[in-house]
Amino acid sequence: MSDAFSGSLGAFALTALLIEITPGPNMGYLAVLSLSRGWQAGVAAVTGVAIGHAVYGVAAALGVAAVIDASPVLYEILRWAGVVYMAWLAWEAWSSEAETSPDIALSDTRGHIRLAFQRGLITNLLNPKAAVFFIAVVPSFVRPEGSVMAQTLLLSGIFVAVATAVHFTIVVLASRLQHLVTDESQRRPVRRALAVLLAGIAVWFAFSTAR
Repeated sequence: MSDAFSGSLGAFALTALLIEITPGPNMGYLAVLSLSRGWQAGVAAVTGVAIGHAVYGVAAALGVAAVIDASPVLYEILRWAGVVYMAWLAWEAWSSEAETSPDIALSDTRGHIRLAFQRGLITNLLNPKAAVFFIAVVPSFVRPEGSVMAQTLLLSGIFVAVATAVHFTIVVLASRLQHLVTDESQRRPVRRALAVLLAGIAVWFAFSTAR
């Protein structure tokens, strides 16, 4: 590994950190989920998000992400699928007790953890900006004298590690406020407030990913 590339790894890690601590759809969704369902569901979602990032990292190394970035149709399909999915999550949170009821949580903890993982994975895969990151940012840290694929995979791994650490911190902080939904009299207002927040994230996602 060249000294130039080794020196760029720290700069890339810092860049990844700054990008990840900027509020975005993943951050909002993980905070809402951890507040309503607790840290176990939050960690499951973080795992799903991390795998989604890894998929895009491998896709970038293979050139697939560039195809998504270059195709307005594919980009828009991903973008609007993500908006619709987030809006659906908001409606489900508004109309159902499933996300915040402690009784349901105790009866099907494993099912909710699996669902949180699936949703974390899907919300990230339906975010075209995740693909764009690996096209717009990662290549600027790749050195032409080495293997482009190997460097891209290494940088992708660093990004996944940084993003996962940030997301895990969000989960821990948000889950500490879960006591807000244990009181039955407070559960519905809190649940619906979270639903409104998710709807806001869907709108935010629509505008932030527009070209």
